[in-house]
Amino acid sequence: MIEQTKITEQPSPYRHLEKMSIAELLQHINEEDKTVPLAVEKAIPQIEELVVAITDVMLAGGRLFYIGAGTSGRLGILDASECPPTYGVPYGLVIGLIAGGDIAITQAVENAEDSYEQGWRDLESWHVSKNDFVIGLAASGSTPYVVGALKACKERNIYTGSISCNPHSIISGIADYPVEVIVGPEFVTGSTRMKSGTAQKMVLNMISTSVMIQLGRVEDNKMVNMQLTNAKLIDRGAKMVMEHLHNLNYEQAKSLLLQYGSVKKAIEAARKNHHA
Repeated sequence: MIEQTKITEQPSPYRHLEKMSIAELLQHINEEDKTVPLAVEKAIPQIEELVVAITDVMLAGGRLFYIGAGTSGRLGILDASECPPTYGVPYGLVIGLIAGGDIAITQAVENAEDSYEQGWRDLESWHVSKNDFVIGLAASGSTPYVVGALKACKERNIYTGSISCNPHSIISGIADYPVEVIVGPEFVTGSTRMKSGTAQKMVLNMISTSVMIQLGRVEDNKMVNMQLTNAKLIDRGAKMVMEHLHNLNYEQAKSLLLQYGSVKKAIEAARKNHHA
């Protein structure tokens, strides 16, 4: 039986792109991009089930792994790397792995995604266990590196999720909690860094943000656990402290913030001292 062409690989509905004006190119790309949030919206029930499952694992002390190749792998690393500065969680709680290793973040590594065994080996180097959660990222849904990793996890009773952009994909059939965001053919045929990549980024934003809120890393609508890594964030944090502690001026709030290292700890310390 001949495998049908995946939707992500089907020809672009636009022809002769090289003959279009720049204005036409930008307009058509934008038109295609507008369809992505609607495709993500249809997948919200799947995303919700995935977030609930991840939250349960992480509340019990487990870690979250993203594993992918190419654009998908880079997007996983991006999301994982932003969790510590944004939410104050330790590095190593949310981990992104990419086929080909760190060099593949900036360069294409030949044949890296074609190994069924390497994905599991990369997870194993982090001592992944059934206490953790692994999400496979692949626009096609059939990348060997990701397929092999999820199969190996399944055999070891490690909870898995997946994010792909083709219906009934291979990784959806393996993962405990599959998410499929069907965005259709790309503007440039097969260039899944475009709509598929945008869809994956949106879903990853939804997952990590929702999970971190469930883990108590946000209060009201504020990043009260963010790392104070630059002047902008220190300024934002000082203003947050002032919002909660009305008796402090800016310099006092900033001093308290720097003393305790996070908005949450500064506010807790001030209230404790007030009641002492």
